[in-house]
Amino acid sequence: MDDIRSLYQEVILDHSKNPRNFRKLEGKIQSAEGFNPLCGDQITIYLQLEEDRIKEITFQGSGCAISKASASLMTIQLEQKTRSEVESLFQKFHNMVTSPSGSNSDFQDLGKLAALSGVSEFPMRVKCATLAWHTLKAALQSKTETVSTE
Repeated sequence: MDDIRSLYQEVILDHSKNPRNFRKLEGKIQSAEGFNPLCGDQITIYLQLEEDRIKEITFQGSGCAISKASASLMTIQLEQKTRSEVESLFQKFHNMVTSPSGSNSDFQDLGKLAALSGVSEFPMRVKCATLAWHTLKAALQSKTETVSTE
């Protein structure tokens, strides 16, 4: 179990220090901004949709290691997914980070996002891990107000 935690920590640190898809997306896009006042995390999600599918997804922002890693991992996992697939993954991810540790280990289809499963042990960090996801939902719905974790 310690080996898995160590691996998960390495994944989080890697994606925090070297976030993937960390850039502003240009062209015909949808975007939304998110803010976590407890931690100071700020994020903007950029989407390019092709019909009902995410053609490309990127982000920019600043924040703690968990929020940056979550956004980075999310963008990798969701590219080329349909809205319904995004909603399903959102629910699975949210359940993973809000469920008591070890209560449900059926998160294999989340891929490397499972590295954030330990967040459930730290309720104050759940908002850091889910900020990008809530911001993504706002972008998909073309909402203009800033998403807040409060």
